[in-house]
Amino acid sequence: MRTRTTLLQAHTHQFLGTFGGAGNGDYREELQRAIQVMSTYATTHKLLPSQILVRLDGLYGNAAVLTDALDTGLGLIGRSRDYALLDLAEVQAVLARPPVEICTHPQSGAARALYDCPDIPLSAGGARVRLIVASHPATSTSASIGKKRDGMVYELFVTRLAAPAFSAKDVLDLYLHRGSFETVLADEDIEQDPDRWCSHTPCGQEFWQILSQWVWNLRLEIGQRFSPAAMRTTEFAPAFETESAPPVPVSEPVSASEPAAVLVYGPPQWAQRSFTGGFPGAAFPLQPDGNLLCPANHPLSPQERRAERDGSYRLLYAARIGDCRSCRLRTSCLESMDTKKPRRVSAVFWPISSNQVLSSASVLAPPASTPCGPVLWGDWPRCHIRRTWLKVVRSERVVMTMGAPPTENQTEGTNVPVITRAKRAHWRLSWQERLARNARPVTARPLTVTIHGLPDTFTHVYGFALLEAA
Repeated sequence: MRTRTTLLQAHTHQFLGTFGGAGNGDYREELQRAIQVMSTYATTHKLLPSQILVRLDGLYGNAAVLTDALDTGLGLIGRSRDYALLDLAEVQAVLARPPVEICTHPQSGAARALYDCPDIPLSAGGARVRLIVASHPATSTSASIGKKRDGMVYELFVTRLAAPAFSAKDVLDLYLHRGSFETVLADEDIEQDPDRWCSHTPCGQEFWQILSQWVWNLRLEIGQRFSPAAMRTTEFAPAFETESAPPVPVSEPVSASEPAAVLVYGPPQWAQRSFTGGFPGAAFPLQPDGNLLCPANHPLSPQERRAERDGSYRLLYAARIGDCRSCRLRTSCLESMDTKKPRRVSAVFWPISSNQVLSSASVLAPPASTPCGPVLWGDWPRCHIRRTWLKVVRSERVVMTMGAPPTENQTEGTNVPVITRAKRAHWRLSWQERLARNARPVTARPLTVTIHGLPDTFTHVYGFALLEAA
């Protein structure tokens, strides 16, 4: 028995890799190999790792496995099976409040109440993620997925997609959508049967699976060349409508004759250069999405807000540990070279009165709200491309013409090879010897293959000779 881990590219429905294993397989090692493929893909196409979104199911729901994926800086949506996270004080505080959204599945009608926990540690001192808790009432039948507590079933989803760009419902919908993964596997099983046992050795069986996926990718590529189709763009979720928050009144009492003052914060006061000579806070400019950008072009996201004296507060930003470990500027940025913690930057915001806001021209105006757009999903029409290619294949006609046998003058100089018993018994034959033995002899009659029905695009791409129709 062998299992396999497959890596599918969602927008083209092509496979990026398959990794086989004996028995139940080593899913963690296979995930590491898949992460290497995705990292190479990002480098080849000049993409940031955070621009690649990886969906992992519950098999990879342990904290240690999720940390392996998070340390690479890849975007992630995954299901967690570490239900001890429900006992954290931060999670319990969120569950005590009303849910942020009620999500109803359009087909099954199942309703889930969603709770958004923005900054939760996967383990003590480990990576911090955004945790989405989905709950629904328990039924008489035991739930196959989730944890049952006090008549409710809880499901956990982890991600690093920022809010409010991706709401809790967007995260859940992206996970449940699966990128048509199951439909691709179903079509592959019907059309190619890649899981057929066709070899007595593990390497032969894995080669068969690699070959099957290569043929699948080739069919999609050829179909796209025959009938070029534009990528379909679907509005996966509408744009998030932001509402301007009203100003917060100052807690100090004011007289009835005086206008009520509002609490407005001035520009951020950044931390100075550390004693080790690292970059100061001013070297991390603020971006329109609310994150900071370090000198090595890595993002720092807000992690914690702390109340300070006199009504001020400190906003703490942190980078990703994977970015810091591979950064070329780490010696000029981090206090310790062991990279146990990522780079952190803090800014203090001091309140100012409304009169100061009106009279002082040096105070920065509050930043304008970032325009939000819909979540768009783009992909190729998977079935149409493959079916068009199959129609072309079925409309072809192949003519095989056997030429005249060679004359004696053409074959008289040919030496008859003499082989040893070891070669005849296939003992230690090299690939060159095998190919030479299976090669078509020069004494054979020439064979011409003419294929009717191939499009001109196909013949030009692969360099076939094109004959004019009679």
